[in-house]
Amino acid sequence: MDFALSDEQEALVDAEHAWLTKNDPLVRLRESPEGKAPRLSPVEVRHLTESGLIGLLTAEIGGTHVDLAVLVEEHGRSCSPIPLAELAVAARLLDLLHHPLRGDAESAAEIVLPALGSLERSALHAEVDGRTLTLNGTTGPATGLADATHILITCVTTSGSEVAVVLPVAAVTIRTLRTLDLTRSWSVVELNTTVQADQWFNLSTGTVAFVHDELTVYRSLDALGAARRLVDTTVGYARQRTQFDRPIASFQAIKHHCANMALSTETSRAALWAAAVALDGDADNRGRAVSAAAAFAGEGTSTTAQIALQVHGGIGFTWEHDLHLLLRRIKVDELVDGSVSFHRRRLVTA
Repeated sequence: MDFALSDEQEALVDAEHAWLTKNDPLVRLRESPEGKAPRLSPVEVRHLTESGLIGLLTAEIGGTHVDLAVLVEEHGRSCSPIPLAELAVAARLLDLLHHPLRGDAESAAEIVLPALGSLERSALHAEVDGRTLTLNGTTGPATGLADATHILITCVTTSGSEVAVVLPVAAVTIRTLRTLDLTRSWSVVELNTTVQADQWFNLSTGTVAFVHDELTVYRSLDALGAARRLVDTTVGYARQRTQFDRPIASFQAIKHHCANMALSTETSRAALWAAAVALDGDADNRGRAVSAAAAFAGEGTSTTAQIALQVHGGIGFTWEHDLHLLLRRIKVDELVDGSVSFHRRRLVTA
């Protein structure tokens, strides 16, 4: 595939990089009380409102999944707590459903986030009885739910139909999780509710699978961004750290480590961009492209994090260094929205 970013996409990512550099999420994380999960700040909410990024995938703006992909990678690199991909995916669905909240969600007046059953061993059950929808069980882990005003549930019912329902957070139970990731809040939605006919929507067959594929790609792109930062950090550290009066970057073993990290991130990016292109219109190859990219990038970014820790040595284990925050984020990304082994199994049966 011959693929390169357009001038507009380059400008888009440069602008977001500049904003994230100015409003460094890790600086705010370091200043917050220890053990407190990051929440969206007024500055971040204002940025979402003014930039219009939430509505990127809606018909009005007409952006592509590749446009969103480069932005999500940048947010992963910065360890941003903003669930940008999730907000954009929810806004696309609300637009598709012509839901009354679609305008408010795109302007961040309302924060609507998607929640689905886990790809592996889903504990979310939905049943349609006449014109009534009953939801029971627990969704898969999702980030940013602590800041949501509404939850967009999409699922496959026991009869095989696909449905969506938008619920205010007051109508559900959001259970916060303790995870390795200290840079974002993670939660699940616990459901035991009945929804009347005018409150839920039928979806086209395959919609839920498409949303799963979207979130899978963006989770991997988030990890890629963090891995890319680790490559830059590790190369910089190797040039400064000396042993035997020589920078360790001059040692062949360290050179090989850094080269392998760089190769892994670049090839992972190529695979994930190909998956983003498939999301934009290659329905026949979408599932294979998504799982191939998720499996390859999942293993690659995790290995990159482990090598970065090895090159840094003892300093990489310290609380004060950013390395452990990036590593933790990557390891959680590796497990959410389908593990490496899940996507490899999916490829075998595709």
